[in-house]
Amino acid sequence: MRPVALLVPGRIDTRTGGTIYDRRMAEGLGLLGWAVEVHALDASFPRPTAAALAHAGEVVDALPEGGVAIIDSLAAGAMPALVERARSRVAVVALMHLPLIADPAIDAQAAGAFAVDEGRALAAAHHVVITGAAAVDLLAPYRIAPSRLTIVEPGTDPAPLARGSADGLVHLLSVATVHPGKGHEMLLGALADAAVHGWRLTCAGSLTRDAATAARVADTARRLGLEDRVRFAGDLAPEALAACYDAADVFVLATRRETYGMAVAEALARGLPVVATRTGAIPALVGTRAGLLVDVDDRRGLAEALARVITDASLRETLRAGAQEARGQLPAWEEACRRMAQVLEALTHDG
Repeated sequence: MRPVALLVPGRIDTRTGGTIYDRRMAEGLGLLGWAVEVHALDASFPRPTAAALAHAGEVVDALPEGGVAIIDSLAAGAMPALVERARSRVAVVALMHLPLIADPAIDAQAAGAFAVDEGRALAAAHHVVITGAAAVDLLAPYRIAPSRLTIVEPGTDPAPLARGSADGLVHLLSVATVHPGKGHEMLLGALADAAVHGWRLTCAGSLTRDAATAARVADTARRLGLEDRVRFAGDLAPEALAACYDAADVFVLATRRETYGMAVAEALARGLPVVATRTGAIPALVGTRAGLLVDVDDRRGLAEALARVITDASLRETLRAGAQEARGQLPAWEEACRRMAQVLEALTHDG
């Protein structure tokens, strides 16, 4: 089997979109004949401690010479010297989920500081894989040659159709880690502005990775008088999350930036109508029949879309039919892994 190292910040079983992608790639590449060794770097990336960088250096120096190393973007952009050191010994693939300079969870001053380091790391990588076409424009400042750039979008697992709620209320579901980039405060504000009743919202996603934002979002719910209708479920195990999808009537996401939109694809796999922002691959996934889309940070537009979908059962049924059509067009993980394998094969063939 052909060896490949995968360097990931934190545990690879963490339930975030980026880590899920990394884990599925590791599993899929293994089935395609690659011997994948996962190296867990410190979870402090992209702001690594001195100890975290020292450990990452040990990992890099121990990589088998002549092999391939895939380095997750949260780490690569924060350790350019190590990426430069690695490229003399292994073929380096920078796996970019979202450039650090474009991450809305990182303030503008910090993003500016990351720009130099991320640019160095990407220049040192032999190839750059991005997980959505939207990242092409986001990476434009780095002037990466098209021959060094490949889009490998995530796959989506087949799932049963959601049965929906049974209590007379419209159950809304949002799945996203609670941090500034996912727009939870915007979503709550829009629900308050919509001024309609008969709904409940479940927010599934980590409340601990950005505790300050999670506390502020919970305070926003109280301030707007929504605490009795909003549940913050935290980071759910797969079975519990599947139950949330099954009981939902509409999937909602006020995210400020995505390169793809894995949670939206998962909702469509269950035939759920979507109310979300136009970013990443979400417009392509949802199309014109499976949901209502609004511009990023358009609170008024989001409030109007939510009011429509909550109060109009006929609209929900129409969108649900569109979601079931979109469900059949979702890409599979097997194809995504084959695409990644082609990138690795080209690198090893080129020596």
